[in-house]
Amino acid sequence: MSTAAQPPLPEPGTTAPPKRRRLRHMPVALACLAFAVGMVGAAYAVVPFYAMFCSLTGFGGATRVGTAVPDKVLDRTIQVRFDSNIAPGLPWEFKPEQADVNVRVGETKMVYYLARNLSSAETYGNATYNVTPAPAGAYFVKMQCFCFSEQTMQGNEKADMPVVFFIDPAIADDPEFNNVKTITLSYTFFPAPKPAAPVARAPEPAGESSKKAL
Repeated sequence: MSTAAQPPLPEPGTTAPPKRRRLRHMPVALACLAFAVGMVGAAYAVVPFYAMFCSLTGFGGATRVGTAVPDKVLDRTIQVRFDSNIAPGLPWEFKPEQADVNVRVGETKMVYYLARNLSSAETYGNATYNVTPAPAGAYFVKMQCFCFSEQTMQGNEKADMPVVFFIDPAIADDPEFNNVKTITLSYTFFPAPKPAAPVARAPEPAGESSKKAL
């Protein structure tokens, strides 16, 4: 009984032919590529959720969001310093207009950060923020901030980005902050995906508008 010819076995100590070796590793390579693409997408998505989580919990020195100004201003003064950072992949220049300000506890203050798109293309960014010392975030209240929403910069555009804030007078009742004379407010801008275009509304059939008006 004859048998089909078998392919020669590799000699001891040798490896499989290169073509077969590449095919054997292909699923691993595809899995790694899919993981990398997924991580990039997750990086875009996590920034706004992280900012929202921190603003609600004070985690990581996040500040509070306020809707009303304090009813009193104290004599105590605290120096607020400003820091700025740009994450890789966002071609912007971003810096505070001034390095620091002295503000009375309970006083509402407006400052500006200066941004410039260094590319000729329209780009988008989301800012995360925190303060140090981290526990001070519970008393650092923002009324207005560019970090509340995604920012769009046209090619080579320059923009003044305002921040309106105050330090809650309740900080004076917290013994942990009796000797705190300086608070640092820090922002980091991350690249964001292009916002989705609004869905066009379908035209109404003739006579439909008049029916709704009746």
